[in-house]
Amino acid sequence: MHAALAVHPASGNGAAGRLMESVAARLRPAVDRLDVLVANTVEESRALMTDSGAAGLDVLVVLGGDGSVHEGVQFCAESGVALGVVPAGTGNDFGRALGIPEEPHKAADAVARRIAAGNRRRIDLGRAGGEWFATVLCSGFDALVTERANRLRWPTGPRRYDVAILGELAAFQPRPVVLRTDVETLELDATMIAVGNTPFYGGGMRICPDADPEDGRFDVTVVGNATRRDLLRMLPGVRSGRHVAHPAVRTLKATEIHLAGSDLPVYADGEPLGRLPIDITCVPGALTLLG
Repeated sequence: MHAALAVHPASGNGAAGRLMESVAARLRPAVDRLDVLVANTVEESRALMTDSGAAGLDVLVVLGGDGSVHEGVQFCAESGVALGVVPAGTGNDFGRALGIPEEPHKAADAVARRIAAGNRRRIDLGRAGGEWFATVLCSGFDALVTERANRLRWPTGPRRYDVAILGELAAFQPRPVVLRTDVETLELDATMIAVGNTPFYGGGMRICPDADPEDGRFDVTVVGNATRRDLLRMLPGVRSGRHVAHPAVRTLKATEIHLAGSDLPVYADGEPLGRLPIDITCVPGALTLLG
């Protein structure tokens, strides 16, 4: 069994770097070979994964947050290598959706057990703008919040998104958007649109509360022409998923989506994917996971 541990040392404000050796020590007894891939940039990470894959890699374990997992997903979806995750970031929404232990050492022990047992499962992924995504793609107010949150150095963790929300509320106005799916077409002034393969984004916000990464479909949450007062009333409920009961919110399911209209940014797994328009596809069983 040949495994690699991919580490972005800066993830989680340096938590991944501090945990690297202890996590590797927990994985080594379960494998014949463990490569530790330490990268500080996306380019370094992808190059190291490719080199390790060429040597016959069976399992890639990512130690980090959702940005690090996003890079692991790109590699594993293309190569067929199984993915394991040890959460060590600020959001950890992918791990949360899949029930992976939040405590890194417990997660590492779970990964080691699954490697030893040979357990595998397949989940769906989204494909958009030439990239795979595992959690949520968003455009509109929430994408602008993510853009602002990524620029903040304080606070850390989920509170960073709360601060970014307050910053965007002051200026944002709903924009004309066309949402065309394999089932229906909506033309509306939209505040935000979230396309969920899994329920969570933004460090635990349940934006697409019923999203299931094994049902072959996206759950789409559309917030229409909402006022700032509407958003302020709605946002506390996003943590629990209660926001979907608000009159400005509509939910639907789809496998193919074309999203166009205003020149809004698009983010997926918290990573930038450019701006509208964009085509989005659900690819069933595209990712192999440990477990």
